[in-house]
Amino acid sequence: MASFSSSRDLMAFLLLCFFLKAWSADSSGSFYFKNFGKDSNFTSQLVLYDDAKVDNDSSSVQISGSGVIPAGRIVLKNPINLVDVGLMKKVSFSMHFVFSMSRENGDGLAFYMVPSGFLLNPFDQRKLQFLAIEFDTFKDEKYGDVNGNHVGVDVDSLVSVKVSNVSSIHLELTSGEKLQAWIDYEASSERFEIRLSKLGSDRPVEPLLFYSIDLSTMWEGMDVSVGLSSLKGNSSQTCSIYSLRFESRTVPHWMHSEPVDPNKFMHKGDEVRASRRNDCALRILTALILGTGFGALGAFFVLSVWTILGKRRPVVPEEYHVQPEESEYKKLSVSANKTVEDGIK
Repeated sequence: MASFSSSRDLMAFLLLCFFLKAWSADSSGSFYFKNFGKDSNFTSQLVLYDDAKVDNDSSSVQISGSGVIPAGRIVLKNPINLVDVGLMKKVSFSMHFVFSMSRENGDGLAFYMVPSGFLLNPFDQRKLQFLAIEFDTFKDEKYGDVNGNHVGVDVDSLVSVKVSNVSSIHLELTSGEKLQAWIDYEASSERFEIRLSKLGSDRPVEPLLFYSIDLSTMWEGMDVSVGLSSLKGNSSQTCSIYSLRFESRTVPHWMHSEPVDPNKFMHKGDEVRASRRNDCALRILTALILGTGFGALGAFFVLSVWTILGKRRPVVPEEYHVQPEESEYKKLSVSANKTVEDGIK
């Protein structure tokens, strides 16, 4: 019976391991550079192009596009693939960086993704598909910019498909102060989320901007270069990057779902509440799976210990039990004889 229970619990434990492996994201690439000073080994993961240089005084990378030199860029050395064909998984990724932009004439900063190998001009619309998240500091009516202080999503065109006003969260991109940005792409929901805040503030709960897109089909399995770039080649504006964190991970194929456009049937507030309900349900399901698995593991451990101790139960010799009784008998006999003798006397 104990053997059957142990086998059953072992099977439950192995099943738990399978679920945890499928549930958790497999880290396929991550790094974090707190600064770009002399002691930083950022060149192991990042490459500087054109008018991008390290400023040792501020331990930052300065990106600009002065004169005839093309816009400076800081690019991940290793391109990423947004589809893991072997494991039938899509790839999610996140980038967090701290930056500042000067007030001089310029067009701002952009996070961009282009097919690997197209580095001369990542925004050349005649040659390739690209995606960019622009932190725009110039109102260009040619591209329909709402103002000179906005964040936009560009897909194959410098005309943004979606825009959010940075002034709505009481920030100014060209204030010169350090800001921090979070750019997250979740492959399971096929959604970009962009957050922005002052350095030292907590990560905002609600994104400043979100956009739904399936990146796994955009480049059809091609390797993709990822980086940060100045938006204007002839600019006196300086964009400084002080720290940078990047992480990519895969998600199980069975988690994929068809994307829906929330604007068709709900307002932004309703979408946030629905997202929180989904997160709550997901956490409950995770807790149930973990609780069941760890319970099975605990039972398996207890039964294993019980079985081992049961097999090693000591066997007591028969003489060990008889000896005390015989000794007590002798004591009683001697005591009785002594009492009889005393009575006779």
